[in-house]
Amino acid sequence: MSVDKPFTKENLDSYLKELAKEFRKKNGARMPAEIILIGGASLLINYGFREMTYDMDAIIKSSGAMKDAINTVGDRLGLPVGWLNTDFVNTNSYTPRLAEYSKYYKTFANILQIRTVSAEYLVAMKLMAGRQYKNDLSDIVGVLIEQEERNKPLTFDTVQNAIIDLYDSYDRIPEDSRIFIEAVYKKEDLHEFYKQCRELEQENKDVLVGFQEDYPGVLNGDNLVDILKSARAKKQRYVCPVPEGMEIPKN
Repeated sequence: MSVDKPFTKENLDSYLKELAKEFRKKNGARMPAEIILIGGASLLINYGFREMTYDMDAIIKSSGAMKDAINTVGDRLGLPVGWLNTDFVNTNSYTPRLAEYSKYYKTFANILQIRTVSAEYLVAMKLMAGRQYKNDLSDIVGVLIEQEERNKPLTFDTVQNAIIDLYDSYDRIPEDSRIFIEAVYKKEDLHEFYKQCRELEQENKDVLVGFQEDYPGVLNGDNLVDILKSARAKKQRYVCPVPEGMEIPKN
């Protein structure tokens, strides 16, 4: 779910603290809860290249009182209903194994434990999603850059093994994602490639927004790729080709 009010590294902890206090108030102090933050929220906590996210995806393990606590905090802080989004469990990127490969972040109000997703597993999830109109491609490159700068580089084998850990087989991720990640490891300048990914993602997002405005109700998950492919083919008559590894998938 996307919301108009962005989540940042600065406000994320304050929202979680308020949630923990409200959950403790509604549920008591005897039954702890656990939330695994996924995607953009996990990136904000662990990396510096993303300034904000509009998606607060999570896996929630707690009593039914957590839903009431989420709604109460959202109302109090002016956040939309569903600001802490659990719809992620219905996507292709979800697997119950994420809990096993998550890592501890913080505990709020002595009752709410927050966990995030480790580097290589974030990359694996982003590759499974492979959306060229969101931040999946640039997020992958951003993680690889920061891991390199920390002297903890992610090798291709490490990423491949993470994919196998989560999804059983490297071949489970989409073909265009395999092409992309294999191309990334051949790049000499990841900083420049990161910029190219961001530009492509923004262009694709603009295409989809424009199409939705021109043809309301037509765009869906089945035709999205074809629309992007068609738009990219027209655009390439006037601009330089899409960088290798970032081609719109054929199917």
